[in-house]
Amino acid sequence: MSETDEYDLESGPDPATVATDHPESREAANPVHAVGIGPGSTAYLTPRGKRSITEADVIVGFETVVEFIRDHIGDETTVFTCGYRDEATALENFADRVATGASGTAVLMGDPNHSGYQFVGKVQRVVDRPVRIIPGISALQIAASRARTPMEATTFVTLHKSGEIDDALTRIRRDVGTRNLLILPRPFDWMPESIAAMLCEAGANPELETLVFERLTHENESRTQSTLGALAADTAVAEPTREDTDFSDLSVLAIRQNTT
Repeated sequence: MSETDEYDLESGPDPATVATDHPESREAANPVHAVGIGPGSTAYLTPRGKRSITEADVIVGFETVVEFIRDHIGDETTVFTCGYRDEATALENFADRVATGASGTAVLMGDPNHSGYQFVGKVQRVVDRPVRIIPGISALQIAASRARTPMEATTFVTLHKSGEIDDALTRIRRDVGTRNLLILPRPFDWMPESIAAMLCEAGANPELETLVFERLTHENESRTQSTLGALAADTAVAEPTREDTDFSDLSVLAIRQNTT
């Protein structure tokens, strides 16, 4: 990947377009794997995902993600960890190893099909082999179970990505009240209180039941049950910031549909 192709967190282009450009090939030989590790507790790591991790010659992923599955990584495995600002370097190092024929696995939180397509696209851009997704259990699936919001009656929206999210916010405003909502907030601005305030300002029923789940499947998992209006209280809609929330980055917001 050249300097001019390098992904800019602020302006794109959105690497998810690379990941979603075409279906996976069933005949793809020697693929690199993109594994969803689940919501954090390794009790929710699928056997297929675990095998891809334990058998990998080289692994890449965000440091916080890798730490969750550290005990499943082989002693001889090379691991490249990163944050947002140095992920390009980690991915280049990963691609260099994969180019020599090493078996490679990229690890992502939850299920890549819910909120990981940007990272899948970044992997796909730098490696010279096909990328195969191994789905995982997502925090959204756990939240749907906890909130008792059937998937067929629920709109799933992830704000936890870089770039523009206007379309996602439009979907939330469109479906609030008529469908259940399960939302992955964005830690640096659109957290549960700001989302609730936006919806109330748009005319949503402030009595709608809300649940904010934090650290799902972990020992310190918590649930805050409220209403849309109470969650939105004293929160500014314009230019929300990270300081406008009482919740952790590992949060899922559930807004139950109006049943009356």
